[in-house]
Amino acid sequence: MAAPSGETPVLILPENMQRYLGRDAQRMNIMAARVIAEAIRTTLGPRGMDKMLVDSMGDVTITNDGVTILKEMEVEHPVAKMMVEVSKAQEDEVGDGTTTAVVLAGELLKKAEELLNQNIHATVITSGYRLAAKRAQEILDRMSKSVSKGDEKTLKEIALTSMSGKGSDGQWEKLAELCVKAVNQIVEESNGKLEADIDNIKVEKKSGGSSADSQLIQGIVLDKEVVHSGMPKRIEGAKIALLNLALEVKKPETDTKVNITDPEQLQSFLDEERHMLQEMVEQVKKVDANVVLCQKGIDDVAQHYLAKAGTLATRRVKESDMEKLARATGGKIITNIKSLTAKDLGSASLVEERKVAGEEMIFIEGCKDPKAVSLLVRGGTEHVVDEVERAVHDAVSVISVAIEDGKILAGGGAPEIEVAKGLREYADKVGGREALAVNAFADAIEIIPRTLAENAGLDPIDILVQLRSTHEKPGGNDIGVDVMSGKVTDTSKLGIVEPLRVKTQAIKSAGEAAEMILRIDDVIAAGRAERPAGPPGTPGGMPPY
Repeated sequence: MAAPSGETPVLILPENMQRYLGRDAQRMNIMAARVIAEAIRTTLGPRGMDKMLVDSMGDVTITNDGVTILKEMEVEHPVAKMMVEVSKAQEDEVGDGTTTAVVLAGELLKKAEELLNQNIHATVITSGYRLAAKRAQEILDRMSKSVSKGDEKTLKEIALTSMSGKGSDGQWEKLAELCVKAVNQIVEESNGKLEADIDNIKVEKKSGGSSADSQLIQGIVLDKEVVHSGMPKRIEGAKIALLNLALEVKKPETDTKVNITDPEQLQSFLDEERHMLQEMVEQVKKVDANVVLCQKGIDDVAQHYLAKAGTLATRRVKESDMEKLARATGGKIITNIKSLTAKDLGSASLVEERKVAGEEMIFIEGCKDPKAVSLLVRGGTEHVVDEVERAVHDAVSVISVAIEDGKILAGGGAPEIEVAKGLREYADKVGGREALAVNAFADAIEIIPRTLAENAGLDPIDILVQLRSTHEKPGGNDIGVDVMSGKVTDTSKLGIVEPLRVKTQAIKSAGEAAEMILRIDDVIAAGRAERPAGPPGTPGGMPPY
């Protein structure tokens, strides 16, 4: 970057700096975003295809979950990374609709490029997109229907819609029911609103069996084993002590030197250690606890005394699991063994060590009205069980969102067609050049039903024509494409439904990402830095823009 010709050159940026201005910068950024969108477009819908991702270590992931694909892909372009952020935002907010958000963002940029080629300024386009996104959310809100916590049939349909496309559809019926029961169990009312924090649903996966062998535990499953062979493996009517402390002799915080001059002193020192451990176990026995779940270590001597007392114990339980155990059993997490009382104990009808897929697991089940539960997910192979786990995560996410908001929409592209129709009418009122951007937004949002049709092997033009004509008629709001039969029909009657927030968040995320990318008209990228040669395979310098 230097001064204009004819003047003394003044270097402002280093010579190896890359710079792209105006239309070049916009064109390049739009292309990068569209490449990402196209990469995952074929995964959309029940008939979407899967992607096989192989990392540098040779580990394989097979999935059609949009956010998983984008996380596993090693993208270098800054705008491509922004598209990955779109999917992450959608995942964090709703838990589903990540592919929809990224595909829509890519199509919005494609339509924007057509307007840029007609010399419509980027500021005008972003302004029109902002108006269109706001109007789209109003249209979606207007066409939404109510759903309640007790409407298990509809909640199950929401779960099945979310899971569709991830493997064989016949597997999901039971899993959908388990997901609905799990979310309903952890729902709480706060300030007159329902809250369903899915962090209180622990999903534990084990390969082996089939997804039909998955089960819901009214309590918590720990991937742990009983610490001592002499301990009971099964306790009925469990009284559970939750300890955030080590059942070990505490070491001094500072360096300490103990001088022992004869064997009797050594024996008394060891006896005192043993006595301290025995006192800890006596405190557990005093409150009638017959199960000890410890977040830290348990000394071998303490294990021996606990085993003699007929107490089941396990150690190194994760902090997150301890919090869930407290919510499930009604117990309190204790940090000082001397303060443990009978009131602090949790309860469960059964605590048992069982072998699952050749590994020991501890089941704490039969809790009374637990506010944290576990889903034990099974699958034939490791890759299958990973995909089932992703499907379950999506399902519990959309169920919780539907319960919290109490609003749902028909699926199958019906909301997008209705929004496109509403936006074209709205564009006439907006007028001016911004109307072109509103119309472009309407065209872009139709990429969802178009893609659903394409991925199902249907003619997208025929499907779009049919959808547009039916939505022009009264009562045609819920008409979408049934990819299984290949027909245009009322998808809400087929049970193809999804939460309102999935669509509104996808439009919000995609719209904001498109606006941000369009407003960039100058890209200044550092050249590849010179680095000393490292070991083979070590990357040198920054990736090119």
